Amino acid sequence: MSNTASNLSYIAIVDDDAAIRNSLGRALRMEDYDVELFEDGLSALKAVQLRAPEAIILDLQLPDIDGLEVCRRIRRAGDATPILMLTARDAVNDRVEGLDVGADDYLVKPFDLAELLARLRALLRRRSLVDGDDAVLRFDDVTLNRSTREVKRGEHPIELTKIEFDLLELFLQHPRQVLTREQILDLVWGYSFDSGTNSLAVYIGYLRRKLEEAGAPRLIQTVRGVGYSLRPQ
Repeated sequence: MSNTASNLSYIAIVDDDAAIRNSLGRALRMEDYDVELFEDGLSALKAVQLRAPEAIILDLQLPDIDGLEVCRRIRRAGDATPILMLTARDAVNDRVEGLDVGADDYLVKPFDLAELLARLRALLRRRSLVDGDDAVLRFDDVTLNRSTREVKRGEHPIELTKIEFDLLELFLQHPRQVLTREQILDLVWGYSFDSGTNSLAVYIGYLRRKLEEAGAPRLIQTVRGVGYSLRPQ
């Protein structure tokens, strides 16, 4: 196995299945990651407060509190550590729920180790960008701080869910550019929804309502038959 990981990046693995937990630990150590293993959510939460990991691999099913609650508590504390959620559930609603509570990516068991490593590297690359000089994105009167996950329109703070934040971040990274539905689904969700789903339109609607409070003009425009674009009306 090639040594492609950033040297000694600290990864927390939270999974109640000892076989999966230990095999992942061995594989990541072979890739030069510094790894700590946890079998339940509460012990992981206590540990990450003492030593902050660069990323967390988090199983959905845990013996005390589930992965969704672990993720909620981490995000509620203002911690933006990348979280890759593992689960045996493959329904779209389950994937959306995991992403909505703050997970950055989602992998269904049984998974391919090479894919998990690739997704982990992508999360770590994204974190390095957020920690850099381009942490604050701006367009018109909208500002988004990728480090603190704060969003404002003018002086008015806006509370966004994980998916809403990621959508706005994507648009701010590509101002005035027309993004297709397929591009948005791939870049925000990390996988493609069924082409018949209206989930993207629903989340665009949520984001628009929050950005357009108090009569603020629309910035996310629909490009019929193609997708969406961030630009003034």
